Amino acid sequence: MSAGQPRIAALWFPDWPIQAAQIEDSSLTGPIILVRNHHVEVCNRAARAAGVKRGMRLRQAQAICSEATVVEANEDRDGALFTAIATSLDDVASSVEVLRPGLVIVDAGAASRFHGESAVEMLIDSVARRGVDSTAGVADEIATAIIAARDQEAGHVVARGASKDFLAVQPVSVLSAETALGVPSELVQQFQQLGLRRLGDVAKLPLRQVVNRFGPPGARVHDIVTTRADRRVAPEEARSDLSVAVIPADPIARVDSAAFAARQLAAKLHEKLAAAGVVCLRLKIRAEFNRGQALERVWRTREALSEDATADRVRWQLDGWLTAVRAADSGTADGHLADDAESEGAGIIELSLEPLEVGQPDFIGQLWGSGSSDEHVKRAIARVQSTLGTDKVLQPWAAGGRGVAERVDFVPYGDDIPKTQEGSWPGRIPAPLPARRDGGPQHPAARIRLIDATAKDVQVTAEAVLSSVPYAVGWGKHRYMVVGWAGPWPVDTLWWQPAHAEDPDKPRRVARLQLVGKADNESYERAWLLQWVAGQWRVEATYS
Repeated sequence: MSAGQPRIAALWFPDWPIQAAQIEDSSLTGPIILVRNHHVEVCNRAARAAGVKRGMRLRQAQAICSEATVVEANEDRDGALFTAIATSLDDVASSVEVLRPGLVIVDAGAASRFHGESAVEMLIDSVARRGVDSTAGVADEIATAIIAARDQEAGHVVARGASKDFLAVQPVSVLSAETALGVPSELVQQFQQLGLRRLGDVAKLPLRQVVNRFGPPGARVHDIVTTRADRRVAPEEARSDLSVAVIPADPIARVDSAAFAARQLAAKLHEKLAAAGVVCLRLKIRAEFNRGQALERVWRTREALSEDATADRVRWQLDGWLTAVRAADSGTADGHLADDAESEGAGIIELSLEPLEVGQPDFIGQLWGSGSSDEHVKRAIARVQSTLGTDKVLQPWAAGGRGVAERVDFVPYGDDIPKTQEGSWPGRIPAPLPARRDGGPQHPAARIRLIDATAKDVQVTAEAVLSSVPYAVGWGKHRYMVVGWAGPWPVDTLWWQPAHAEDPDKPRRVARLQLVGKADNESYERAWLLQWVAGQWRVEATYS
């Protein structure tokens, strides 16, 4: 590698949660399934060969591979064990950033200037452990290096300037296979449904069309496939006005004390970030020990770090450091000591957090308050659900049906959206749908009178046609001249149910009419969806 040109090396540890579980319990062999909430979160190669896939229900996975060992997910174990692995890279490279447990990036250009052509080999050798598997990818951009590290689970070195050619033949599925790329799986599925099988197919699309169709996630994908310049892997000057630090009264030597300090410091940091109106994208964690040793690590994320995510990363890092220091003091591999020995050994005397890179938060809108992010909204909804119950916070979904009330249904927030029922739905109202349901046809204020030019009531006949041409509308004290209409659309439903089981909100025989009217004192027109039921017109919904 020539000096002066940025080169990024990514080290990927396949199925890291499985590897971490095996480090903790060396007896784990054969097919292994790691589960969360009774679903497969990660499985090793042996389990995949038997047909197990991520997202599969545990019961289904066990039916496919009955000999598989089931392990519960444990993020703290994954994070703490990986920090010890990442620390080994410091002996080879100066600029190391952790994207997530199981994936790190390194400034390969700087490493090669010091170690020469063997730099990548030295990176892999530095993390070599018994039972630990890793692959490396090298490229000009971070995203390309990550994809190269996962290439055929063997790694790949992309020649300088050849990133577009390398990415062009990669399947679009690689975008959602790695969470650090920040591409939602739903977007990848849309690409596949449109016949875009390779990243090269996406690269050929105009950026404007991609953004218009898929929004910010689409722009992110376009940046990846066109190898647009990304943030470099290099230490930056810390913003001292946003950094936070704590000096404990007694050295922190226990993991539980470290977790408490991490939570407090994360809260303090995010108070400063919120006051500055920014979010953290790169975080440097620094700890000074009472032995005169100072350790630091940079964590990088695609999405803004939440307070919980910050506390988790600090806790994992401190757990790994404390374990490594105790192991060095005791001369053992695991670093486990008695409580009194821990208190007398090495401890942290100062802990600091420095946001190396900040950005503007994503705004949700005034409904949730200025400066609210998607993460904040989810946390707020979770708190409301924990207080009132999950069925008290609902989200709408487009259901199948004929009328307005039938075509919009609600499920508890966070639940899976049911699949829309297929069918032609004879008699359904045509698009566009009304914007507001008002009180519904059963509301007393929904009664409306429709008359013709002779002031006679316009009705729906037995043949499902209007008795005369609509001329004017009377709704309470308001009067409107009819500008246009469409319909009626008759619906005969619920005839299969006995009369006592009939839902009053869903009458058996109705007819719907789209109507546009204009008041004499208004310069704009109004539109309604009317419902003819039990010999009366009622307003079912309003267009806007």
